[in-house]
Amino acid sequence: MSVENIISHAIVRTFSDKLIDALNIDVAIVGGGPSALVAAHDLALNGVKTAIFERKLAPGGGTWGGGMLFNEVVVQEEATGILKDFGIRFQPIPGNPGYYTLDSVEMASALIYGAVHSGAKIFNAVSVEDIVFKEGKVNGLVINWTPVERLGMHVDPLTVIASAVLDGTGHPSEIMHLATEKAGINLDTPTGKIIGEKPMWVDSGEASTIDNTKEYFPGLFACGMSANNVSGGYRMGPIFGGMLLSGRKAANLIMKKIKK
Repeated sequence: MSVENIISHAIVRTFSDKLIDALNIDVAIVGGGPSALVAAHDLALNGVKTAIFERKLAPGGGTWGGGMLFNEVVVQEEATGILKDFGIRFQPIPGNPGYYTLDSVEMASALIYGAVHSGAKIFNAVSVEDIVFKEGKVNGLVINWTPVERLGMHVDPLTVIASAVLDGTGHPSEIMHLATEKAGINLDTPTGKIIGEKPMWVDSGEASTIDNTKEYFPGLFACGMSANNVSGGYRMGPIFGGMLLSGRKAANLIMKKIKK
């Protein structure tokens, strides 16, 4: 076999094996932002079979660009333990105890590395176009390649079956929209619907990101800005402590649910 064919054969075989193994998993996470990456890390580290499906080529969500392309972000004291878990460096903000800055590129790359090395699988350039909904429960995802979606090509998708689905799609809450609009699901919110994100209020947004991280329907969870959008929380901008803590909370909630 020529070197060219060895390379091609190896890529097709190993990727196919990885994808086949991910077609039936414990937890399917949609979106590869910071809260989702923390959740994937914690779940996989505890032996939960987990995969992330990320629409874009690079996971990391809104972390890479920092604040308005100044690639620094802020976290508060409560989240520094998670930064240490991933080996992410940070430094105190002078005159503002309890707040720290860190390099957003380091943070994004470390979260990705940590999630993968804990055992989670990440599939990039994959879009979720629907959910699997059976017997009153969310049972998985319907996936296709992002270029297929964006080109409007008529290509049938594949399915991923999972015990739990975590919406980590950020501000749009894409999986929650699919659940309410296509499956007619009533979410665990005051209206049963997606309330929508409110304007920026950093303190409130940080707290509500964690508070709103929960199971919204049997088998369907939300974390990070997706959870905030669903429950009507405030936006918080380039401070990421709430996002990290939301991911950890989501993992703990899902593990308790799966063990039951």
